[in-house]
Amino acid sequence: MKKIVFSVMLLSTAAFAQENNKKTNKGSVGINSEFAYKMLDPNQNLRKVSILIDERKEGTLANKSLTIGTSLIGLVDYQNSNTDSKFAYLMRHPTSNNQIGKEVSEAVIHSFQLSFTGAVNNWLTAHTEILYNPEQSFGAGTITSLGRNQLQLRKGFVMLGDLNKFPMYGAVGKMDAPFGQMGSVSPFTNSTMWHAFGGLGYGAQMGFKKWNIHATVMAVQGGAQFRAMHTPVGDSTNVPSKINNFVADLNYTLPIGENMKLKVGGSYLHGCAYCQDFPVTHFTACAENNPAYTVYGEFMYKEIFTLKGGFAKTDKVWKGTHNPTPPLDIWEASKVSSLVVGAQYKFNMDGKVNYAVSGEFSNFIAGPDGSPWERQNQIIAGFSAMFNKSSKLFLELFRTDGYAPLNFISGSDPFAPFPPGETHSVNGAFSHGIVIGGQLTF
Repeated sequence: MKKIVFSVMLLSTAAFAQENNKKTNKGSVGINSEFAYKMLDPNQNLRKVSILIDERKEGTLANKSLTIGTSLIGLVDYQNSNTDSKFAYLMRHPTSNNQIGKEVSEAVIHSFQLSFTGAVNNWLTAHTEILYNPEQSFGAGTITSLGRNQLQLRKGFVMLGDLNKFPMYGAVGKMDAPFGQMGSVSPFTNSTMWHAFGGLGYGAQMGFKKWNIHATVMAVQGGAQFRAMHTPVGDSTNVPSKINNFVADLNYTLPIGENMKLKVGGSYLHGCAYCQDFPVTHFTACAENNPAYTVYGEFMYKEIFTLKGGFAKTDKVWKGTHNPTPPLDIWEASKVSSLVVGAQYKFNMDGKVNYAVSGEFSNFIAGPDGSPWERQNQIIAGFSAMFNKSSKLFLELFRTDGYAPLNFISGSDPFAPFPPGETHSVNGAFSHGIVIGGQLTF
């Protein structure tokens, strides 16, 4: 009898272990709101490959797991301009279809994101992000048009590497370019630096991360990429069809005692977006590439205080910024540059709700002093309340000076929206406003 009982217990234990193994082999599906916020945050921490490799090192994601994340930003805003239909605030795509007159207000879904992150084993991970963003879409029409209400695969890449075993990693797919410091201290608004030089494209990336050194190189498809990268790939074509663009970045983090650290770095981009001849039409083919470089720094005290800044500039002039038609022909072609500086202070860090106040200045310089397309400046003052390290409510006040859209920035040809001797850019245009909203991430 004892033998029978023992045999039954042994068989039951084996069956239980086998069932456990089956479950383990099947893997797991779940959510991690804090991780999802880091990967879906659209304006503060933008190097998602770097974030993912660090999270894998810290053991945030288990092997054979699929982590699902969602994030929705809803807001109301009001803005006022001194010039008809010249709203330079870039978080709302500036077109005449959507911003008429001198005053605009709205209550909208700004964007929705859905992500899937799959950890196959300790060194192989995949990440995808699906985005819905009618406010900033480049589709035709108003924000209610079908062309601007589409889903897109915003990012998607396969990552290889395990920093616990080897200091190098790689990624292939659609990802942010490792160029400069494009993240903002503001709770919602992207810096003008990001709008000017924040790259996104198809490519292959390799990185080295050890001894407080982080070096990254990314080979990029040429042609007109999704954001801020462009090299010629053939006669009169902008189709990404050749790997002939690249980005290189190097930064070093210096610990200062136990509570402070300073990061300094620099990047080089072989072909930026500012390469078209006159008249400028965004994403059209270029005759030659225009490199860009940037230097940046960030000082942090614990998690409480952050001070960061950066400067980026093209190596050559943007030929299209010279209009050969009088009276605008007096302005010579100019190099493009951008500057950003911002600070953020967090408080109540031990409470259920974490608060932050921030201020940031950034600009876009595209023409000589006094030219209609000289500049577009942005000042943001922000306040946010963070819940569960993943969702926040925010308030921002903003001011922009100058109106210089990329399309026909210096004027147009006879068949474009206005005569060749005129430009829709306005140096003296300014607007100001307020944004109130929330970003809920699960």
